[in-house]
Amino acid sequence: MPEIAPHIARMPGSGVRHILERALRRPGTIILAVGEPGEVAGERIRDAASQAWREGAIRYTPNGGIPALREAIRDKLARENALDVDVEQIWVTVGATQALHLAMALTLSQGDEVLVPDPGYTTFTMNAHLLQATPVPYPLRPERAFQPDLAELESLVTPRTRAIIVNTPSNPLGSTFDRPTLEALIGLARRHDLWLISDEVYERFTWGEPHVSPATLDDDGRVLSVFSMSKTYAMTGARVGWLVTPPGWRQTMLRVQESVVSCVDEPSQRAAAEALIGDQAAVGHSAAHYRDNLAAATALLDDRGLRYLDPTGAFYLWIDVAHVSGGDVVAWCERFLDEQGVAVAPGSAFGASGEGWIRVCVASDRDELLDGLSRIPSPA
Repeated sequence: MPEIAPHIARMPGSGVRHILERALRRPGTIILAVGEPGEVAGERIRDAASQAWREGAIRYTPNGGIPALREAIRDKLARENALDVDVEQIWVTVGATQALHLAMALTLSQGDEVLVPDPGYTTFTMNAHLLQATPVPYPLRPERAFQPDLAELESLVTPRTRAIIVNTPSNPLGSTFDRPTLEALIGLARRHDLWLISDEVYERFTWGEPHVSPATLDDDGRVLSVFSMSKTYAMTGARVGWLVTPPGWRQTMLRVQESVVSCVDEPSQRAAAEALIGDQAAVGHSAAHYRDNLAAATALLDDRGLRYLDPTGAFYLWIDVAHVSGGDVVAWCERFLDEQGVAVAPGSAFGASGEGWIRVCVASDRDELLDGLSRIPSPA
């Protein structure tokens, strides 16, 4: 029997999914391991998708997306991100996951290297392996508040380096990069002629300085920007995101999008357009809910003497459990699930620098969140 391609066997799995699968087999588990908004998408958003189904609008759409959605995205980027782009730079994708895969597939060849944050979102590394490229972690360390060391990062660049991935606000850390840091990263990319792939999925949830899109600092077309409807509008299952390319890529993108998915389904696209065009009060409500949950959760952690990264974005808490994990945070998370009934994501699932830490999603019910956090053992 033929074997699958060898590089697929080397592709790492998701440590977060591993914990989730165990949790789903255990009734009554408090699940804090997955980045799922606690809200339900608004009724008018759901109605837009329902109306498309009722009309029979379930045929192929243009590869890049329906005009109404691409135009809504263009207007949103100008209004909220200070990005002036043409609709032909906007490509609607099956969530940010496909947008990220496209960005990496467009810029990486077999044997190329890509700089990925460590800790960082698991798909960065998984995609690199799938594309037969080499992920090179750039460490984000607690002693630097998980901000990049530019000198160390630059030392990792080799003749094979083709791209750097930047994720702000960060999943899993809940940290953000300020404008000077992003300017420095753009400068590094320019000096070494690298692509910069910007994951901005949590752009609407920052808890201090406003979000800065790296493409606003780019003057020579080296930034590819990834966005999503999932977290902002509680549409994780609708699978709508988009990739913003440099100008002039239309013919390339037509071929690539056609070869991967052809197009995103129209009901989901209509729902996304309605979400972007309509009243945004629900987004503000979600942000307030996450911010209040973070405040309540960090107060509990402070009272119990648990160390954590003070979050400046997203809806995650990055918590130090090295005092109990014994150098194997995956094994501790499994025991914590089995013994305490709480599922949290092991930090090492996001890279070697995450050993001894856990990621907790605060987007769920507050009482459940605080109950789960209260079961983490305090330092002696």
